[in-house]
Amino acid sequence: MRHPSRIKIVEVGPRDGLQNEAKPVSVEIKVGLIDRLTETGLAAIESGSFVSPKWVPQMAATAEVMAAIKRRPGVSYPVLTPNLQGLEAALAARAEEVAVFAAASETFSQKNINCSIAESLERFAPLAARARAEGLRVRGYVSCVLGCPYEGPIAPAAVAEVAGRLAAMGCYEISLGDTVGVGTPARAQAMIDAVAARLPVEMLAAHFHDTYGQALANLLAVMERGIMVMDSSVAGLGGCPYAKGAAGNVASEDLVYMLNGMGIHTGVDLDKLIAAGKFICSALDRATGSKVARARG
Repeated sequence: MRHPSRIKIVEVGPRDGLQNEAKPVSVEIKVGLIDRLTETGLAAIESGSFVSPKWVPQMAATAEVMAAIKRRPGVSYPVLTPNLQGLEAALAARAEEVAVFAAASETFSQKNINCSIAESLERFAPLAARARAEGLRVRGYVSCVLGCPYEGPIAPAAVAEVAGRLAAMGCYEISLGDTVGVGTPARAQAMIDAVAARLPVEMLAAHFHDTYGQALANLLAVMERGIMVMDSSVAGLGGCPYAKGAAGNVASEDLVYMLNGMGIHTGVDLDKLIAAGKFICSALDRATGSKVARARG
């Protein structure tokens, strides 16, 4: 099998990983985590979310975090912006990249953001237009691409439709999320095939959770389809509050270890990544979700 010679890793731990943690995480700890992740050589570190603190209390201090981190030239620090108010906050925080999110499941969309898929996309269109007019890159997320906690398996055509709509509104990259981690390699490939029939595969990223222990296998499977961008979370942080038993994202340490072993370039220092994971797990008083970090002690 042919694999890409280079993979870009988008680190989502500081946002997707921390947003559902019950224990409040201070600005100082978040900044410490992001700065340590910057030192690893990662090219993109999702750093927060400008959502209502009422809905996601853990992300309430994103503006303070963005003001305090040591930004390295060439590294992207995207933030999630669910509405125009969030975009204004992102602009004030000097963000250079924002992300919007839609679901491939109608029920999940209603439960997650209280509107239909079509309504969510209509809501994001003016946001994406304004962001691009301000010179910001816009990334699109599609959740539940391989399954939904309410609807079960999701048709690949439904994923392709939402991905196509996000691309049409100007998203430069579409991250395809197995939010509940139910996917298997063959289903992951079938989903990518459906989306790649509509959009260039170079525009696509894989965002796979590890609930059933399939994330690395699924990432390897979609690499065979040409996927060159992968989202992961340091120490395997994360989960989904709407999906019972949903584990965190695939651990960044485990992904880097696998890619290193294949001779695939990521530009990421594994030892520094493991250290960043230890830092945040110590602050959270929890064990790492990374098998590599556990093996390394």
